[in-house]
Amino acid sequence: MQTQHYPATDNFLEALLKSQKSRLGAVFSDPSSYRLQVIFTRIDRDEQQQPHFSDHYYGVSPETYFYPASTVKLPAVALALEKLNDLQIPGLDCNTPFFTAPLPDVNTGVRHDHSAASGLPSVAHYIKKIFLISDNDAYNRLYEFIGQEPFNRRLWEMGYTQAQIRHRVGLPLYEEANRHTNAVSFREGNRILYQQPAGYSRLEFSPREDFAGKAWYNHLDHLEHQPMNFSHRNKLPLSSLHDIMRSIIFPGAVTNRQRFRLTGNDYLFLYRCMSQHPEESTDPVYDPEQYYQAYTRFLLFGGDRNSRIPEHIRIFNKPGWAYGFLTDTAYIVDFASKTEFLLSASVFVNTTGVLGDDQPAFEKTGKPFLKALGEVIYESEVQRKKRILPDLARFEPNDKKTTDQ
Repeated sequence: MQTQHYPATDNFLEALLKSQKSRLGAVFSDPSSYRLQVIFTRIDRDEQQQPHFSDHYYGVSPETYFYPASTVKLPAVALALEKLNDLQIPGLDCNTPFFTAPLPDVNTGVRHDHSAASGLPSVAHYIKKIFLISDNDAYNRLYEFIGQEPFNRRLWEMGYTQAQIRHRVGLPLYEEANRHTNAVSFREGNRILYQQPAGYSRLEFSPREDFAGKAWYNHLDHLEHQPMNFSHRNKLPLSSLHDIMRSIIFPGAVTNRQRFRLTGNDYLFLYRCMSQHPEESTDPVYDPEQYYQAYTRFLLFGGDRNSRIPEHIRIFNKPGWAYGFLTDTAYIVDFASKTEFLLSASVFVNTTGVLGDDQPAFEKTGKPFLKALGEVIYESEVQRKKRILPDLARFEPNDKKTTDQ
């Protein structure tokens, strides 16, 4: 059953944020300089527990560019699982050992993953690492498996026509190098279940003119005295990112066009990975001093090292941060108060004009703002009276759940 979602015709979100202006600090005092964009989706359930969405926007414009950084990993995990399903090869799934051949002058190969209990790489293990600590190499391996052209064509087919996923992350590669993708194979012991040769994308992207800052540090840590050109870098508009999150969380409530070809167990696996804290993971295992509980929880908890997230709250999200741009998209659930909502926000916190030395601004301005924004929305939703309370059972942490839904 599909549920229509409706853009709100009132100014609820703007009025709410204005009423909390002092809490929202410098960012909300000068939203245009900070390129602030916010999308909030209120969710109401009917008698059949079908969700009905009301979308509220603040500052969202297709002309307002932000560098999506690691948020591009969200569609990557869904498309990697979808591709495995589309292959329809008996015995091949996300846990099958997944090997990557080296691609000279582009990227190394992968034969082992020492963070995995098995010692072997797999799509499932890469997905865990992506959500637990936003691992860059894990994303790059999925990008190589999907392929640049299929990645973009599938997103465009789903209606995300402004998206441009053009490169790996965390690697200083030219545009041409990112068109090349490594050969990969899936094997059980000595048996090859699937083999994919090295690929090359001839996809033509629409030209863009996207710039930010006044100067930037290149991969050699040299300062370039000119605005940074993002025109050949990844683009994923906030409205697209928000709708991708919605389609993963509520696959039955979006149109067929916007639904990934995933199974019920795929979704439950994603929900577990998306909401799991690093300290809860036993495979892989992370140092809690480096990867603390709220490490990737920016909305509501600000990525604060000292934050403790109550057991009754779960956040299903994917943040991204680089070059002064800080973004998070999340489905936030409070099992105690039966509260749920979708919230996405992006902010450009670099005020010096020099991109590449942004961590202080993330910590001082960006993360506190996203924390406050999440709190404002959360408090409003907890207090809101709902005619029918949501059944949130399928989002509760439980490794043993399976479903065919």
